[in-house]
Amino acid sequence: MSLRATATTIAARLQQAGHAAFFVGGSVRDQLLGKEPHDFDIATGAKPDEIEALFRKTIPVGKKFGVIIVREGGHEFQVATFRAEADYRDGRRPEHVEFTDAVEDARRRDFTINGLFLEPVTGKLHDWVGGEADLKARVIRTIGAPAERFAEDYLRLLRAVRLAAQLGFEIEAETFAALQAHAEKISGTAAERVREELMKLFRPPHAARGLRLLRASGLLRHVLPEVEATVGCEQSADHHPEGTVFEHLCLMLEQLPADAGEELPWAVLMHDIAKPLTASRDAATGAIHFYGHEKIGAELAETILRRLKFPRQQIEDICAAVLHHMQFKDVLQMRKATLRRMILRETFPLEMALHRADCLGSHRRLDHYEFVKAQAEELARQPQLKPPLLNGADLMALGVAPGPRMGELLHELRDRQLAEELKTAEEAKEWVKQKLAAE
Repeated sequence: MSLRATATTIAARLQQAGHAAFFVGGSVRDQLLGKEPHDFDIATGAKPDEIEALFRKTIPVGKKFGVIIVREGGHEFQVATFRAEADYRDGRRPEHVEFTDAVEDARRRDFTINGLFLEPVTGKLHDWVGGEADLKARVIRTIGAPAERFAEDYLRLLRAVRLAAQLGFEIEAETFAALQAHAEKISGTAAERVREELMKLFRPPHAARGLRLLRASGLLRHVLPEVEATVGCEQSADHHPEGTVFEHLCLMLEQLPADAGEELPWAVLMHDIAKPLTASRDAATGAIHFYGHEKIGAELAETILRRLKFPRQQIEDICAAVLHHMQFKDVLQMRKATLRRMILRETFPLEMALHRADCLGSHRRLDHYEFVKAQAEELARQPQLKPPLLNGADLMALGVAPGPRMGELLHELRDRQLAEELKTAEEAKEWVKQKLAAE
């Protein structure tokens, strides 16, 4: 049974038990925009205990707020009792919740386009907040006074920008003015919640517009002040005809492929993050340099990503891409072994994708990218080169003691293997014996 059909079955069971039940939020919005929803939230007149009694598998994730997860057909659905909320003291959670009716439940939601209710069985739409008109006008507008809606949950400040970018909508003038006036309040929101919104904001194809809206709204300086610092950071026109670092980032985000993973947008945002800190101008030529920005950038990126509570592996991968991104300028002059070491790094696919976006966001030349791509394809046809010919145990058997010398030998062995000077383990062992005999 499809996701929609399963959600409809849940709503029908609630209705058969005498309770009103509607699809609400993003699923209704997306359906009216001609998109297939990826999840279905259900609002109902049934109380939490009544919901639990009707369904065999439930999770009381927010029972005191009227929210129950119903597990059905291998899927999970949020089923929430109609409620009104009051006394928001921490910019996220209400101190007081009162179970109410569908109209009041619609009016306590964030944006008009998210306040539409749809009867799943009959298909009848209920619009008590003006959401249908705003959908047609492609406008993001709060339900009621913008300052009040934002004060209830400061994450809504960021969500307004994310929705506008994601849907290609404009933010209504009064809503946008309130967003700008209260932008600093986003600093009080949990880092994990901010990260999740930013992850959605920076997905292609709307990532570049997301970054521009983030800056225009005033939110950028509070969620990513290091990126805000790139706005006025000039670059030399010979390498970067597009202008400032910020403009470079926007153009790179426009070039992200549709299947870009979660790490690539952040590698883009972080790769030049240290340029404002490392900028210097040549007194004679006027050229602008950013010496060491990749190393300092990797360190700064780690600080930023840790602040946003990214998973450890993602932090390591993104920082590795930042650290290595300048190596691509030297690939035509690299020794074969050095280039192949680069290609064999676990983060190489991310580094390649970053380099491609870097080029397309500036001079638009892909000669180095195509060269490395061809070299990677050639290496892929030689799987015997991937595992090292010898390891530490092999060297110990040949009389090499553990220590720096062993490391040096292993490194040189690997270089000679990747340069195809040594092709078998026996050749490698003979080379080590000759090396030791000459010492």
